[in-house]
Amino acid sequence: MKLVIVESPAKAKTIGKYLGPDYRVDASRGHIWDLPDKEMGIDFEHNYEPSLEARKPEQRETIERLKKEVARAERVYLATDPDREGEAISYHLQCALELDPKEKNRIMFNEISKKAVNNAIANPDYINTGLVAAQQARRVLDRLVGYTLSPVLCKKITGKLSAGRVQSAALRIIVDREKEIKKFKPEEFWHVSAILEKPRTKPQFKAVLTELNGKKIKLKNKEQCDEVLKILDGEYTVSSVKKSVTQSRPQPPFTTSTMQQDAVNKLRMSSNAVMSVAQQLYEGFDIAGMGHVALVTYIRTDSVRVSAEAVAAARERISQLYGEKYIPEKPNFYATKKQAQDAHEAIRPINLELTPESIKDKVSRSQYLLYKLIYERFLASQAAPATFNSVSVSIACGACGLTATGKTPLFDGYLAIYGEGKGKDKEETDENPTLPQLEAGDKLKLVKLNHEQRFTKPPVRYTEASIIKTMEEKGIGRPSTYATIMQTLYKREYVTKDGKFLVPSNLGIQVTEYLQQYFSEVVDVQFTAEMEDRLDAIEDNGEPWYNVVDSFYKPMLKEVETAMHSRKVAVQDEVSDVICDKCGAPMVIRTGKYGKYLACSNYPACSNIKSMKEKVPPKETDIVCEICGAKMLERQGKYGKYLSCSNYPACRNTKPITETVAKCPKCGKDVTKRVSKRGITFYGCTGWPACDFVSWDIPTGELCPVCGAHLVYKTSHGKKFVRCSNKECKYDGGEVSES
Repeated sequence: MKLVIVESPAKAKTIGKYLGPDYRVDASRGHIWDLPDKEMGIDFEHNYEPSLEARKPEQRETIERLKKEVARAERVYLATDPDREGEAISYHLQCALELDPKEKNRIMFNEISKKAVNNAIANPDYINTGLVAAQQARRVLDRLVGYTLSPVLCKKITGKLSAGRVQSAALRIIVDREKEIKKFKPEEFWHVSAILEKPRTKPQFKAVLTELNGKKIKLKNKEQCDEVLKILDGEYTVSSVKKSVTQSRPQPPFTTSTMQQDAVNKLRMSSNAVMSVAQQLYEGFDIAGMGHVALVTYIRTDSVRVSAEAVAAARERISQLYGEKYIPEKPNFYATKKQAQDAHEAIRPINLELTPESIKDKVSRSQYLLYKLIYERFLASQAAPATFNSVSVSIACGACGLTATGKTPLFDGYLAIYGEGKGKDKEETDENPTLPQLEAGDKLKLVKLNHEQRFTKPPVRYTEASIIKTMEEKGIGRPSTYATIMQTLYKREYVTKDGKFLVPSNLGIQVTEYLQQYFSEVVDVQFTAEMEDRLDAIEDNGEPWYNVVDSFYKPMLKEVETAMHSRKVAVQDEVSDVICDKCGAPMVIRTGKYGKYLACSNYPACSNIKSMKEKVPPKETDIVCEICGAKMLERQGKYGKYLSCSNYPACRNTKPITETVAKCPKCGKDVTKRVSKRGITFYGCTGWPACDFVSWDIPTGELCPVCGAHLVYKTSHGKKFVRCSNKECKYDGGEVSES
């Protein structure tokens, strides 16, 4: 019997199915050795050697169980994940199980398929000590930063704070953006456009004012706008028409970072949830009628490279589904970024015959949606470009110059498989969905002049998707760490969510400012990126890992000494929406020995305090319970307000408090405002589950006359407009009054 040791039981089940009865597959359940929980665990006298051993009872039990398995096995293979963490786990297993380091017992595969697993078994290798050293350097350096700086923050600011080598740099990016927004001063400008038509032809189209007297113009006030409007009340003539065919090329298959970004944007999942579901797709799970199946390749990668075999399979699949014209003459090639490790292929489906639709009713909704995203992105990456007829028309009216642009699809190409625009927030565009046939010299008729006061907008707050993209671009953190970084920022309450946007708390801002003052390198993005590069280089150039650690740690000790002699920071209280029931002043949120509590801001005149868990008293309503006839009470629950019967517990009737906004365009029933478990507002039909209508914007209850999708209300600069919910449709229903 041969023994194969993997990390997770789910993966063990999948691999065991491929290897057959001659192999025993067992799992280490992650790391078997850890640093101690409540002490540094670093030997400073011996080159920062970490004190690693089995700390938990379950780890010790795993080692004892595996030792018995090893004693019975004729050959042992270490098949942990193909990355630094996986290499370190294999090394620790080799040491703990007393395996021969001179024996080739390390196997790796990028996908859990029969072919890949058997190929790995046939080609074992030695453990990569460079990878192990790089992982150990990261682990030690992160422990040193956390255990050295966190006590300083707790002493000088408040308790239960933490600092991290990458976490603190990421927090600074979010804090800096918030400061930019607060400093921003909007500037007025006026947007002028004309609705024109060519006599005896359709459709009408929009042209935007761009020039005055041959120079580009930006109208800064109403007076300038009024002067221009006088000129525009004249004759319009086409000056020139430029026509071209433009291409839109498909994007490469997913890396870990781009997968998280697209899933956050399109599926509205958190980065942590994305990685959790992706891990399930990689390790495999039971699918009714198929057994235990793994669906995608390894999910922690920064490469867009794929095998020639996978490219050929994608091209064949595109040909079957869409036809030969959707296949480019040569396979699409994508270059991986210079700073990428390029250790694994891009994320892709293992078997293209296993389509998302074929498993839709056999897996969870989140598993289906993420697999569909990965499947379609990979397939589209090998499809032909989309092409468009693009037209740019220059129009003259007196001294004014206007521009009208239009783009119509010529060939949908990869967009037939994977629409890039889905789920993305786009600015309103002045591009016309269609333009009439125009030639230089054509006279045009003015239908309507539009002018609108606008203001420049501040920078947009980061979302989970955009902060992950920024961290990747700046080279801080690595693909496998982004979700963990976000979770830490939430857990420490340095960052909160306002809808999908990330807002630094007062505490997060104060921690960042303190670290900038006394530990500037810890929150310096460029320094953090350079340290990441040095840690990456350990596995390649053989530099002793403890030299890299030493070069960072010793200067930091001097900064700690300076910080410990500084004054304690006065923590700014966060004002709550709770009013003190004794004096009427607003209550603030404070942190004490046993966690957060509410305290009156009028202290010491008023010393009233409350528990954060204290419930808001229910309000009596005029609504009658339809079951027992008693009055209903309005209560505050975990997910918002709801009604419950005052005759509780004799009557347990409850109902949500909903706001009807429109009639459902699908079935005609009421559409109400809802709040999801993650605090996201949406609008859903009361006929669910028979009717699955849902919208992220307020629906009008009507359908688009162009594409048939439902129409929604959009607000811009205090005005309300009707737009199509299909972001690829350019239908404009015009402005509507609030009445």
